[in-house]
Amino acid sequence: MQSLRVYDELSAARTRFLRLDELCRRAAEKGALPSPDELAAEARLPLKEKKGLEKKQGEFLADILANPVAGAHLCHAMLLPREDSKEKLKKYQQEGKLELDGVHLRRHGKASVLTMRNPKYLNAEDESTLDGMEIATDVALLDPQTEVCVLRGDAVTHAKYAGKRIFGAGINLTHLYEGKIRYLWYLIRDLGFVNKFYRGLASAEASPELSSTEKLWIAAVEGFAIGGHCQILLTMDYTIAAQDAYLTLPARKEGIIPGAANLRLPRFVGDRVARQAILAERRIDCAGPEGRMICDEVVEPGEMDSAINRVVTLLTSSGVVSAAGNRRAFRAGEEPLDTFRRYMAIYAREQAQCHFSPALIANLEKNWKKR
Repeated sequence: MQSLRVYDELSAARTRFLRLDELCRRAAEKGALPSPDELAAEARLPLKEKKGLEKKQGEFLADILANPVAGAHLCHAMLLPREDSKEKLKKYQQEGKLELDGVHLRRHGKASVLTMRNPKYLNAEDESTLDGMEIATDVALLDPQTEVCVLRGDAVTHAKYAGKRIFGAGINLTHLYEGKIRYLWYLIRDLGFVNKFYRGLASAEASPELSSTEKLWIAAVEGFAIGGHCQILLTMDYTIAAQDAYLTLPARKEGIIPGAANLRLPRFVGDRVARQAILAERRIDCAGPEGRMICDEVVEPGEMDSAINRVVTLLTSSGVVSAAGNRRAFRAGEEPLDTFRRYMAIYAREQAQCHFSPALIANLEKNWKKR
């Protein structure tokens, strides 16, 4: 298969790690994928006018991920700390805080608090937040003074929720419709920082299944966790939710696949409720029966700060070594890396089709743009 031959050559027979965006760039230089100039011209167009050149990237990556050896190697590459994270780590160790596009990281005692910030768009995720989120995740996991990590949304400026903390509204539908989110964004996100929440950071010397740098993650859900932000909760170790918060996965209504939610959500709420949430837009109230299968505790909105401090103390009382070991033990039964790899092979191919489907444009114009 040509894709595997190209991967073998570019990775020097899997002795060199390449992140998937760099992999696609080098494959394009060999003529296996659309060129940077072709992609740049396509990037300037709104989504409805794109030709779908990036579908070839989806086919290429799906072929690699479908192969047990090459796919595991690519997953491993995406779990390594980014090179630019190492410089940011030095700054964080000195100052205990870090400002990045889309995120603020601050150390509070034994915890590093990662605050998602895109206030104009209800903390939605887009190209402007992608790099910052992964760098902040790397830094929090690498910081030797951090024992536990907290994920929270910042206060937003949207008129309806001005001044209120919102966990997040999922993918930025404005940017999606305008063609400002590339296809690779989905895979960089889910193979990158979202998978790092779940699996920690890998090292180049050993399989992620055998060795990783990881810490417990606490999520603090206020307002709502929609789409991608609901997906993130499925990777957390402990979730605290405000009494009035809710979760939704409206990807079907938008016309896309909700990341790894199809793989992970049934473990929390069962197959029927998972299908209702993903295929039929079922809302899950955090304080309801299904919400409590995802959220570990529900508190009054004004009690969130004290709840976070209490849970940080609880989860650090027995040390971080046993926490990392227990996480690995849970994953061995729940979601081995090979299971994730096989899922992502399907996701890479299907999401490419969805991203450029006329149905996605129709759904956005019907359910979002007119609002």
